[in-house]
Amino acid sequence: MIPFRSFGLLIFAIWLTCGPAHAEKRVALVIGNSAYKSVPRLANPVSDAGLIGGMFKRAGFDAVDVKQDLSGAEMRKALREFGTRARDADVAVVYYAGHGMEVDGNNYLIPIDAALETDTDVYDEAFPLDRVLVSIEPAKQLRLVILDACRDNPFAKTMKRTVASRAIGRGLAKIEPTSPNTMIAFAAKAGSTASDGDSKNSPFATALADHLPKPGLDLRKAFGFVRDDVLKATSYKQEPFVYGSLGGDDVALVPAKPAAAGPQANPQDSVRRDYELALQAGLREAWEAFLQAYPDGFYANLARVQLKKIAAEEERATATEKARLAEQEKTRLASERVQKAELEKATAAAKAAEDARVAAEKAKQVEQARAEAAEQQRKAAEAAAAKAVAEKQAAEKAKAELAARQAAEKASAEQAAKQAADRQMPEGEQKVAALSPAPASTLSAADLAKSVQSELRRVGCLSAVADGDWSAASQRSLTLFNKYAGTQFDVKLASVDALDALKAKPGRVCPLVCNFGFRADGDQCVKITCRAGYRINDDNECEKVQEKKPVATRENSSKRDAERKATESSPSKPEASGQIICTQTGCRPVQKGCRLGSGVIPGRVQITGVGQEVCN
Repeated sequence: MIPFRSFGLLIFAIWLTCGPAHAEKRVALVIGNSAYKSVPRLANPVSDAGLIGGMFKRAGFDAVDVKQDLSGAEMRKALREFGTRARDADVAVVYYAGHGMEVDGNNYLIPIDAALETDTDVYDEAFPLDRVLVSIEPAKQLRLVILDACRDNPFAKTMKRTVASRAIGRGLAKIEPTSPNTMIAFAAKAGSTASDGDSKNSPFATALADHLPKPGLDLRKAFGFVRDDVLKATSYKQEPFVYGSLGGDDVALVPAKPAAAGPQANPQDSVRRDYELALQAGLREAWEAFLQAYPDGFYANLARVQLKKIAAEEERATATEKARLAEQEKTRLASERVQKAELEKATAAAKAAEDARVAAEKAKQVEQARAEAAEQQRKAAEAAAAKAVAEKQAAEKAKAELAARQAAEKASAEQAAKQAADRQMPEGEQKVAALSPAPASTLSAADLAKSVQSELRRVGCLSAVADGDWSAASQRSLTLFNKYAGTQFDVKLASVDALDALKAKPGRVCPLVCNFGFRADGDQCVKITCRAGYRINDDNECEKVQEKKPVATRENSSKRDAERKATESSPSKPEASGQIICTQTGCRPVQKGCRLGSGVIPGRVQITGVGQEVCN
């Protein structure tokens, strides 16, 4: 048999190794929310917070923070500061009185400024219980959360559901802490509500204040006494509940007072004390050591019962672990099946997309081929149309040349006949006939073109010399005449009809355009003269000369004088000063006179041939 002293030392060693010691530094955070803004006020949470805060202070806690009617921002700040204080503490306790609720299996504490109009607002405006557990997690020996928040919650009745399947429970949901030496005490068990009480404090807060501060009283027993008191006070309608677990030794919020040492009166007292030590350790090794020291007797039988309970708990834990592993394997296989199905679906979608792309590419190629064929057809049609136009123009030109040749032959024949008649005519009549102009129908193609060009110059539509070459400039001039005279003559060739229409115009047809420094005055271009201090600008208007003039260099002055002299001495363009045709029989009214003869009068007269002069 192991001596009593040896067994006591063994149990004490096991206790120190596996069980937590009494707390050395203890801190507490107490919150009471009553004055809610969106729902009716709660009567007791503020009073309950004052009662529990005073209880912690009387129990000798090192730091006790009592907070009342906190908003969301204030609750966040309080939890953050308490988490910092709990880092070097051995015991950390949070007490909360006020509204709380459960959504989809998660518990939330509600600040006084929460509105919670919809079920999703709880994620933004309330605090999950996990946030509270994070604030007490740094404590070394004991972590305790007490929730007097299982009241009938009016938010759950008024908030709108965004998802019909989202569950909003009555009261708070069951929770199993994952950290060791952590306990969560509810005022009512999961799924039920707590009473706010008819007196100053709730039944739960009153029972807590009575039992928790008892020196040396283990927390598990203390919460058991609290449960009994609340059941009696509420006629067995409200049952507090505790979740989590502690070690085998007693854990009290208030350490027990040291007991006075006395003589051992009964031999069984040592066996009882060893049994209690093993019971506090709660380990298989402790009970096996007890049975080795005391193999027989009443306490030995109790020790064997404890070993059976430990074995059953181990079997239960083993079975739970196997079930958990089986569930994980089941979940893994289901996930693999889902991933495989999604992969097959993605592969099929990719194949369908590739088939669609290939089909679209083929359709694009077909459309492109059709477009190319249509373009080729269009080009062929344009080429055929251009060829037809060219052939038509060639035919018209050949027709015109033939007509001109026939007219020339006819004119030659008539001339020959006339000469024959003249030989028979008296001399005076021959002179009169010589002064008469030849009819247009007897002109050659070149003479006809020159006559049309002369008339175009007279009506202000041509500025070039009438040379008989029906060039692009002549064609543009006849186009201008068509535009301003309202005619539609073919501009490709000079025609007798165009000549007759031009002769029928008594004066200018195309608008008068003057050179820089000149302005239009009727059918004349007159030089613009600016008064002193003004000059002609780029818009051909007089503007005032700026006061600050650039320094004139000799080169710039010479260049400007040369340009001025050239402007003053040079005549305006032929189409800018009017045109008059003089013949052997006389001129229509001229501006500065015409004379017959050969040569050109500088700046005013151009000899066009065939006895005609163009006077500017």
